[in-house]
Amino acid sequence: MFLSYFNAFWVGGLICVIGQILIDKTKLTPARILTAYVVAGVILGALGLYEPLVKFAGAGATVPLSGFGYAISQGVKKAVNLTGYLGVFTGAMTSAAAGITAALVFAFTAALFTKSSDKA
Repeated sequence: MFLSYFNAFWVGGLICVIGQILIDKTKLTPARILTAYVVAGVILGALGLYEPLVKFAGAGATVPLSGFGYAISQGVKKAVNLTGYLGVFTGAMTSAAAGITAALVFAFTAALFTKSSDKA
């Protein structure tokens, strides 16, 4: 039990450290790095290379944005198996719907209870 928490912690932390190094040492914008993480998760998930990491690290691999890309690739695979090539277009949204909805609901809730202001 402890080992699974430890593995999730260090793998998730390593993914974040790589992102921070890319921010600090390159001219890449954070948006491009985040996009690269999602795309890498999709590609690694489609090739079957991300699944062993998910089994090893659990939330340490599924919570970062690369895990979001992995979830998208798995949704597309499942939808293609069920509905054919139409699943290429529907699978990503079906698999990502819960995460996107949660982000929208939490952002809306935060907006209700906070006051926005311009940064000086």
